[in-house]
Formats: sequence, structure tokens, C-alpha cells
Amino acid sequence: MDLEIKGFFETSFLDWDGKIVSTLCVPLCNLRCPFCHNSGLIEHPQQYENIPLKHIEDFLLEHKDFIDGVCITGGEPCLHKDRGLFEFLKRIKGLGLLVKFDTNGTDPETLKRLIDQKLIDYIAMDLKGPLDERYDKLTGVKIDLAKIKQSIEIVRQCGLHYEFRTTVVPTLLDNNDIEVMAKAIAGADKFVLQQFVAENCWAESLRSIKPYEKEQLDEMVKVCQPHVANTIIRGA
Repeated sequence: MDLEIKGFFETSFLDWDGKIVSTLCVPLCNLRCPFCHNSGLIEHPQQYENIPLKHIEDFLLEHKDFIDGVCITGGEPCLHKDRGLFEFLKRIKGLGLLVKFDTNGTDPETLKRLIDQKLIDYIAMDLKGPLDERYDKLTGVKIDLAKIKQSIEIVRQCGLHYEFRTTVVPTLLDNNDIEVMAKAIAGADKFVLQQFVAENCWAESLRSIKPYEKEQLDEMVKVCQPHVANTIIRGA
């Protein structure tokens, strides 16, 4: 198995609401979001040590009475569909653990395979912005919006617990944008508005941007709730 794990956080209480998980970070991403804070993992993954899979499995086995499962994040995990991702998740599920899967939604086919093979238990799909021409700017690449929309429907119909989440970046997204996004996923289980962190983000021009105040995020929640009742703030 040649799946590379470049980050291993043994215990997290934040990555899966209500669960205690180990968070595993894979390298590489097909997006170049200007507000990304994992640019090193994406641009220069060779600078990060590979975490032996046996070390991860040994830890999980030793702490099965405490750890509920793992969170697979990145980067974009779907890029590793031919690099041992499926085999690794089968081993994790074989340990009796739950799997939370983070994705940007650009590969609906792989996402559907993971669901059909019962290899994941919770999905967190990033929505970068309104589903229009601005998506290219917010992701830094040309996006096939049809695939994003397909992934949204796959997540909504999959029968698993899930959330859609958006990093709310001042100068890039405002109340109107957030409401448009909430309308696009109306009736979803959960919509998470994530606080923007300026430090170390990809675009230097954003590193001096002040995040929205909590009160401003609260206003965004209010405009979303008529469309997605379970809209919450994370990180503020």
C-alpha cells in the first residue's frame, strides 16, 4: 500500500462534532484556494515526513477504547484513489472504527464509490462560494461546477451524516453570498460557517485581512437558517 500520510494528530475533539478522532492528513490538492493554510502540504509535500501506516494502526488499536475513529483530510483525499486510499480505509473499518471524510467535491465518482463500499461514515464537503463563475476565483483553478453540484446531491442522498462547510473570508464572501449558498443547499443537514484564519494562508494579500467579528458571523447564520436550519459557526 502506497498511501502517504503526512500529518498525524493523535487526538482531536474539533474535527468531528461529538466524536474523538485521530486526524490524518494526506498531501496534494487539485485546487489552489487563496485562503488555504495548508499550502506547504500541497506545494512541497516532500518536505514532510511520511507517517508509517503501522504506527497509525498500532496507535488506533491501543486506544480503541478512547478513539471513536479517524478523520481523513488533506489536501484532497480523493486524489489518492489509486494510491491506496480504499485499501487503507478498509483496514481502518476492519478495526471497528468510524471514518470522517473531508472533500472538496471535485470527484463525485470516487465519493460515490466510497459511500457504496461503506468505507466512510461522515462526510464534510467544502463549498468555496456561490455556484457560479466566482468559483474559479475562489479555488484558483478552472472548476467543473457540474461535478460540484453532483457531489452535493450525492452527499445529500447518501443516507450518512454530513455537513457542508464554508470558510468565510472577508473581501471574498459577504452576507449575500452566504445566503445564496444556503439557498443552493436548502434543507441540508448542516451548514458550517468556518472562521477565516489569515496567518499562513496561501495568498499573501489575504494575510493582513481581519476576520469577521463574531457578531457579523451571527448575522450570516440568521440569513442562512430559513434555508438550512442547522447552520453553525466554527472557530470563532
